[in-house]
Amino acid sequence: MGSDIPLFYGRLNLEYTALYRRFRPQKFSEIYGQEHIVKTLQNQIIAGRVGHAYLFTGCRGCGKTTSAKILARAINCLNPVNGEPCNECSVCKAALNETLTDIVEMDAASNNGVDDVRAIRDEVNFLPTVAKYRVYIIDEVHMLSTGAFNALLKTLEEPPKHVKFILATTEPHKLPITILSRCQRFDFKAIDKGKIVDNLKSICEKCNYEFDEAAMELIAELSEGAMRDALSILERCLQDSEKKITLDKVKELVGIPEITKIFNIVEAIFNRDIDNVILLSNEIVNSGVDIDNFLFEIIRFLRDILVYKVGVKLSNSYTENDLKEIDKIIEHKTKEELIFLIEKISKIENKIKNSLQKSIVFQTELMMLCCEEVVEEKKTSAIKISTKIGQKVDGPSEKNTAETKIIDKSVNYDFWKNVLNKLKEENLYVLY
Repeated sequence: MGSDIPLFYGRLNLEYTALYRRFRPQKFSEIYGQEHIVKTLQNQIIAGRVGHAYLFTGCRGCGKTTSAKILARAINCLNPVNGEPCNECSVCKAALNETLTDIVEMDAASNNGVDDVRAIRDEVNFLPTVAKYRVYIIDEVHMLSTGAFNALLKTLEEPPKHVKFILATTEPHKLPITILSRCQRFDFKAIDKGKIVDNLKSICEKCNYEFDEAAMELIAELSEGAMRDALSILERCLQDSEKKITLDKVKELVGIPEITKIFNIVEAIFNRDIDNVILLSNEIVNSGVDIDNFLFEIIRFLRDILVYKVGVKLSNSYTENDLKEIDKIIEHKTKEELIFLIEKISKIENKIKNSLQKSIVFQTELMMLCCEEVVEEKKTSAIKISTKIGQKVDGPSEKNTAETKIIDKSVNYDFWKNVLNKLKEENLYVLY
């Protein structure tokens, strides 16, 4: 896998393979971040105690299907080494070329009916043609219908000795308990950011590409623990860059807005500068920035500020100037204020996802945010409770618990009057 890998093509290349498939691990030792599962599976293969049904669960792109493929080859390999498939024997080569009929992969998302499962139930009675075991890998198994699950129960509980099942899903809670109880369950965790970075660097070196450390860290962070997502982003960068992947190029391709825009709008919200919020949000909308992505970046930025405030080092995607600006923010803001704003922006993000007028909701919600109290004062009262029977509780009487609050409605009226006037000055439409 050297420089002969076709990354650019002037005409249609029918043999082009996606990056995550080209660099898919072929052995257990090549799988990143799932050492606890890999070790157990290898020990089972070495000891000859392979289960009849496995359930692989976890987030997308964390290695479930890849591990299932390797396990299917390993238990059928003619020359296994320490629980690993040799990938050289006739069975392994046929499996790698996807010509081995004894390893069956089924996508439950598109083959989720009772008839599909009944076909499997009829096939399991036949011995494998070449391999030792007939292995059924059912991906996205939670998509099977209720009838299909019921049809699978008996076969999954007591399959023939020559049959193995490997089920994979991202949503195990949707599986019937009767299915869960019949499988050995392995929970795949999100892959560590550092290991994703190591893999990205390795692939760039194999493809003879230079890269910025900060660019690799940003890709790993955006993938949220999914190696496949990281490789998909990297592939876009490889096809668009000229032999070097930079931080700016990654930000441009994934649509991350300029950090200064995020700085400015966060500062305006903290300062309750509604005039500036209107101007900045209007600029963002007019520039064509994806609003959903922009809000996500604000949340990610606030999260980074929060962890930085408690002493955690930030990634290299932040420059020295960025860190200086962050220092200015955290100097005057508490952790409670940051958490409050993260919660509020998250609610705005969820609200906008279901809105047909994203720009209007975006601007209105940010203006509303400037009007709210950032942190409410915590009122605590100590009430002593005696363990003695019959003793009264010391505390405020019921008559004094209710306090009368006087609200000056003119304040809210004057405030929104100023908001409407400001919108008119900016030639913005007001919807009633």
